Amino acid sequence: MTAPTAAAEPTTVAKLRGLRWNTLADSANTVFVQFTYFGSVFVLFLSQLGLSKSQIGLMLSFFPFAGIVAPLIAPRVARFGYKRTFITFWTLRKAFTLLLLLIPLVIARYGLNTALAFLAIIVAGFALCRAIAETGKYPWTQEYVPNHVRGKYSAVANVFITLTGLVAVAVAGFVLDRTTGLSGYMLLIAAGVLFGLFGVWAYAHIPGGAPVPASEEKQQRALRAATADPHFRRYLAGVALISLAITPMTSFLPLFMQEQVGLTDSHVVLLQNGTLVGGLISVYIWGWAADRFGSMPVMLSGIVARLFLPIFWLLMPRHSALSLNIALAIAFFQGLAGMGWAIGSARLLFVSIVPPEKKADYMALYYAWIGIVGGFSQLAGGWILQLARNLSGEFLNISIDPYTPLFLLGLTLPLISFVVLRPIRLSTEVGVGEFAGILFRGNPFVAVESMIRYHLARDEQATVLSTEKLGQARSLLTIEELLESLQDPRFNVRFEAIVAIGRHRPDERLVTALAAVLHGRDPALSVMAAWALGRIGSPKGEPSLRGALDSGYRSIRAHSARSLAVLGDIAVIPELRNRLTAEEDHGLRVAYAAALGQLGDTDAVPLILPLLYAETEAVSRQELALALARLSGEESAYIHMLRQLRAGLDTGVPRILAPLAKKWPGAGELIKEAGAVFSLGQYEEGIGILVAICEMALTHPLPPSRTLVLRECSHRLPEAGTARPEYLLLALHILAA
Repeated sequence: MTAPTAAAEPTTVAKLRGLRWNTLADSANTVFVQFTYFGSVFVLFLSQLGLSKSQIGLMLSFFPFAGIVAPLIAPRVARFGYKRTFITFWTLRKAFTLLLLLIPLVIARYGLNTALAFLAIIVAGFALCRAIAETGKYPWTQEYVPNHVRGKYSAVANVFITLTGLVAVAVAGFVLDRTTGLSGYMLLIAAGVLFGLFGVWAYAHIPGGAPVPASEEKQQRALRAATADPHFRRYLAGVALISLAITPMTSFLPLFMQEQVGLTDSHVVLLQNGTLVGGLISVYIWGWAADRFGSMPVMLSGIVARLFLPIFWLLMPRHSALSLNIALAIAFFQGLAGMGWAIGSARLLFVSIVPPEKKADYMALYYAWIGIVGGFSQLAGGWILQLARNLSGEFLNISIDPYTPLFLLGLTLPLISFVVLRPIRLSTEVGVGEFAGILFRGNPFVAVESMIRYHLARDEQATVLSTEKLGQARSLLTIEELLESLQDPRFNVRFEAIVAIGRHRPDERLVTALAAVLHGRDPALSVMAAWALGRIGSPKGEPSLRGALDSGYRSIRAHSARSLAVLGDIAVIPELRNRLTAEEDHGLRVAYAAALGQLGDTDAVPLILPLLYAETEAVSRQELALALARLSGEESAYIHMLRQLRAGLDTGVPRILAPLAKKWPGAGELIKEAGAVFSLGQYEEGIGILVAICEMALTHPLPPSRTLVLRECSHRLPEAGTARPEYLLLALHILAA
């Protein structure tokens, strides 16, 4: 036989086309597994045959234990071809399943014991074929599913699989509810085999999985490297703990619902629909989150969610009219939690844990390990139930029964698994705590809505509006969309993106993106980026803003100075003071003065006072006066006084002066007189009295900055009068301070 030659890996286009066939095949296989070995139907079928719980656990253990052969056959599977191996043995397992239809005949002719032995041979043969097939399937799957869409594809595929499962479970429940004995099970098994064969036909259309040449396969042998890989070992340990906790608990759950809760067979099967619906509703969110934030936070979140399941089962009412509804609600949550674990752990394995060039041996070891652990967990579950068969009682109103030890294991082992898996760090993925913060900070509902609108927007105006919403959500969920909108070819979208980012929560990626825009070649956007860096409030933007003080555009320099002040960068004070002294441009001088005022540089007071006197524009005078007010007292008090004066000097000034008589007892009469005069509208006379009050106040010890400002006000008020109200306001501000 000629040795196979290396085959080129399928193109990305071919892989993406093959994903449709994979989804169709997996959906058909879902019907097969629900009707045969892996749903509640099979456990109920074994119970109907009269098997004890330990015998059921033994029978179920055949499936995972068969995985032990994986490392032994991995080289032969690679040489034969991953796809060819899978298709061949996936078909053979259907042949073994067909033999289940002979069980009633064997019972009738040879007795139950012979039928059970025959059943064990069938299950063992099926399990072996399944193990050999999946030894090829795992490396083949890693090949034909592109990593960049693995999370999203898993989500989309699971939607179809779940919908198919819902229908399959409903049909199974319907059939079992209307049949007696083994007839309903036989009907379901026959239909399952037909769907299984259809799935094999669909799998055959997926590309890849070519045979590996013997020489190349030898180079890929990496059993020792796999066993020495600390991340792989930690992953296997965590998966083992989850399997030991979840597998027996969920495998025997149908019997718990039947025996302890009091549900009928059809209702027990119906619970699978609750699990499937929970998975269906959450699958796309989990898949999207895994691709965006990484496998680890999704996987660990799934573990945390699963911790609640045994608690819920322990607390649920027994033999109650509400039992079914509550069981369905718990099953829904079970589907949600299980989907998070499934998508996160699978993506971590395929994308991060297993090196593609060593996939055969890594996957073989993984499959064998989960087989050993899974088989032992099934046996252990049966043993525990058998040993605890007489357990009963009540503790703190919680019913104690043979299933209680399984639930306690389901609570403790995942906690240990969380501790074991959490240290795995193979990329820059976010941590589980940060992931929870991403989901719940800001408004997640507005975030999701705005993200959907953003991706559905068809024109510029719609995109601008949706981009605005992305910022209003203030959720870390929208970061990718905001970063994408910064690269939009439409100017208005990019402009709106900067504004939206300015309203967002601080994030290093957003700050980095704004810094790139700040130092870009579009001055209009650079100015907005300078503003946004101050607005977003992250100190990590300070270096970029300091660099922008040397920009060739005055507007960028001015906005950078203001943003540095907003960020409280006191290290830039000497630089701004020097620039204020040397700068000739009027707008820049006002910006530097305002920044120094916000930064609390009292040494800048002598530099700002001449600017205020020379300024001719009212708004700029107000900004300079505010800078001096910040250096002389509380900004909020100054703004409050400003609003009072805007209502009218005849009412505003008396209201401000009224409480000052107690603060300045030596000038109490003058203050009362000034208030009375202003209330009569005699502003010129009132200003004269106010100047006298200022002169009296200057005889008291005041901070140097206040002394300078009050002296300037006393000097300028007679000249400025009410035409320059900033001097009046500053004088009142300092007297009140």
